[in-house]
Amino acid sequence: MWENIVLSGFADEIHEDLPEQIRVLKKLGMSHMEMRGVNGKGLVEYPIQEVKEIKKQLDAEGIRLSSVGSPIGKIRITDPFGPHMELYKHTVEIAHIMETDYIRMFSFFMPENQDYGPYKNEVMDRLGKMADYAKVSDIILLHENEKEIYGDMASRCLEIMETFYGDHFKAVFDFANFVQCRQDTLEAYEMLKPYVVYIHIKDALWSDASVVPAGTGDGHVEEILRKLKDAGYKGFLSLEPHLSDFSGFSALEQNASQKKKLDGEEAFTLAHDSLIKILNRL
Repeated sequence: MWENIVLSGFADEIHEDLPEQIRVLKKLGMSHMEMRGVNGKGLVEYPIQEVKEIKKQLDAEGIRLSSVGSPIGKIRITDPFGPHMELYKHTVEIAHIMETDYIRMFSFFMPENQDYGPYKNEVMDRLGKMADYAKVSDIILLHENEKEIYGDMASRCLEIMETFYGDHFKAVFDFANFVQCRQDTLEAYEMLKPYVVYIHIKDALWSDASVVPAGTGDGHVEEILRKLKDAGYKGFLSLEPHLSDFSGFSALEQNASQKKKLDGEEAFTLAHDSLIKILNRL
């Protein structure tokens, strides 16, 4: 196995309840999660006292957070920013309580069917305010390439990184999101590799943008993970399965007569096992 990496994942895809999330993580030998939703609600929606109670439950089970899987930056660029900035400050406080350095975030949804260019200044202004607060708060923002936000394509991710990259602002690399944006992942990796410190493991098909197990899509997952390994990457590989509606499951089981909808545990386990196969080959 590849040394110096730690497996994590979005455990809310296993189940909404924290005890079930923890049970499956431990069954798979995992000690970290990227917490997005817990007990049926987004982590960032909880008041601080309840966050502290969630942390006690995690500590008792030996589970740590690799990152807060926050929705920060997932509003329209035309939406008011003030309330969202307050949510971001609350999220920073949550990250400190959870003893994680990282907050996953985004660069704002763009208006449909419009050129992104006219919104660049507003995007950069908002990201600048967030980056400044990250610095004084001693937290690290991880920008994720996501569909329909300003930083969806590699070239705009690069613009963001060239402006803000530093000790408190870095990049997540998400294979499937790039595929779904019709962005070649190998090209994206070459452009963004100096800035990437965190990896989301999910793959997708170029043909219909559907999410598939890692290594079975067009994201060049194994090839890029090999490049990362050869470059000495140390850090998290975070599973984000999105496989509960994976229709190709029947092809993976002998004598399966019909398509099967996976439950959360099955989908997460399939995502985990698909990654482990790749890591073993590496």
